[in-house]
Amino acid sequence: MHTPAPDTLGLRTTGITYPGNPEQASAVRADLRGLLDGCPMADDVTLCASEMAANAALHSNSRLPGGQFTIRAEIHPRDYAWIEVEDGGGPWIEPAPDPDRGRGLDIIRALASDWGIDGDYITRIIWARFDWPTP
Repeated sequence: MHTPAPDTLGLRTTGITYPGNPEQASAVRADLRGLLDGCPMADDVTLCASEMAANAALHSNSRLPGGQFTIRAEIHPRDYAWIEVEDGGGPWIEPAPDPDRGRGLDIIRALASDWGIDGDYITRIIWARFDWPTP
């Protein structure tokens, strides 16, 4: 069970753009550490943000030369944490089942309070909300 956020945790936001390659998932995790300090859902948020970043770099047009994706995060004290990844869009193709890969959306589905995918071929945003645990 998660512990509630301390009362001293204030509203925090960030938005960072990364080159569109899968190696950036580790940079996303590192960059979120400070923002999520004191957040009771920090591990879940970080894991999901990393998965979302990897998906953007592997499956969207962000993976093309010069491509980028942007991570945005908000921490609302005693309420929720929000993350989203905006990528370069592209066709949404369901990959063939692969026993060694393809668990990213399942992880997000399991850990987030709510999540979704908005957008189209030009730009796509995947988002997730993590509600604070009740004391």
